[in-house]
This record gives sequence, structure tokens and C-alpha cells, in this order.
Amino acid sequence: MRLGFVGTGTIASAVVRGLAGAGHRIAVSERSAAHSSALAAEFPDVVVADNQSVVDASDIVFLGLLPEAAPAILSPLKFREGQQVISFMAGVTMGELSGLVAPATASALMLPFPGIAQGGSPILAMGDVALVASLFSPENAVFPVSSPEELDAYVCAQAVLSPAVAMVGAAGQWMAAKGVDPQAGEAFLRALVGSSLLASECAPMIEALNTPGGYNQRLRQHMERAGMADALGEGLDALSKP
Repeated sequence: MRLGFVGTGTIASAVVRGLAGAGHRIAVSERSAAHSSALAAEFPDVVVADNQSVVDASDIVFLGLLPEAAPAILSPLKFREGQQVISFMAGVTMGELSGLVAPATASALMLPFPGIAQGGSPILAMGDVALVASLFSPENAVFPVSSPEELDAYVCAQAVLSPAVAMVGAAGQWMAAKGVDPQAGEAFLRALVGSSLLASECAPMIEALNTPGGYNQRLRQHMERAGMADALGEGLDALSKP
């Protein structure tokens, strides 16, 4: 496919890396020159061009702009009928996207994560989910989202990643204080938590880890008594749109 990227920041660069080498022709905009030049140097199927040239050369255009900057950047560009546009712009609705890219088709809102560069990453998609899946599956897991409210819930809940990582890091530091090699301890915990979460849904895993008096049960109950679940719920509520 002929793919174009208007806005080439960190996330858009990760998406390009996930697509490069799959037979596509990819054009990336000069915005974020450090990213775009690095991509062109790394992949022979990636070229750098100005925004209008990216649009002209592409059948599917990805938008990785800051929402507040998008109107000024997109309004001078001439899109065409038959083009499909996929947006990474958080907070921009399908209706707003349609107005920004007419007469092209606002096909999908997509929320990728940095892991898309290597594959094996979740992707949130609203709109033409089949189009997103055709580009990124089966290397990644595409999760369809049906409404702005559902998207908001996903976006808020994905923030659990940071405290989960912080907890693993803190446990690794605790191990280091007990004399364990810091790198080995953290690597062990990352492998344990990551592989376990991929292998099982949470409820049956909790049950399997619920041996009476066992280490997992005792630590989980300690954390629950300390208010872990309540603090998590309060934090997610604070993130969610009213």
C-alpha cells in the first residue's frame, strides 16, 4: 500500500517501524525532522517529503499531530476523494476528523503504543477496524472500540501500566537491598509478570495464586488492606472525562 504520515513524532515513528519492510511505500512528513530522517536512513521503503507531497503520494494517510496544531497544519492541504485517513490524535472525534480531511474519508481513530514497532502490542481502534486490522494484524492485537465513552475508559485504564511498572521496579529494588543482583532481579520479575499476564485471564490467575497462607495471597491481602483497590478506582475516576 501507499502509506503517508503527517506528523512524525515518537508514536508515529513506532508505527512506521512496525510497517516498514512489509512491502508498503511509506512517505513521512518533514515535521519532527530528527525522527523522519532517522526513519528514511533506516528503511529503504521510507522517504521524507513535505506535508502536501505526503498526502499526494498516499492512499492511506496517518495523522500524528498535536490536536491543537492540527487545524492550522491540515487546512492548507488538499486531500482527495478515495483517500482514507487514520488519526492518532487523542481527543479528536470522527466528526472533527471528517471536517479536517474532506473530501477524503475519515476512516478510523487509532491509539497505538510504542510496542507496535516490534509487534505484539495492543491497538485501540474505532471506526473502520477492519482497515486497521488489515495493516497491523496478526502481528498486533487490535481491540475494537464502539463509542467515545468506551475509548475514554480504555485510555484511562491503560494508565495502570505506569503504577504496575513502578511496583515491579520497587520490588526489584527491594530484592537488590537483600543482596540480589539488581539487573537479574528486575529481569526475573519482568519475565514473571509479563509471561503470566499473557498466559491467563486475571480472575483464574488470582484464584491459582490464592493458596491459603501462600506468599502471593499474603502480599495481595496486605495490599488490599492498605487500600490498593480503592486508590486505583479513585485514580481512574479522576482521569475519566465527566
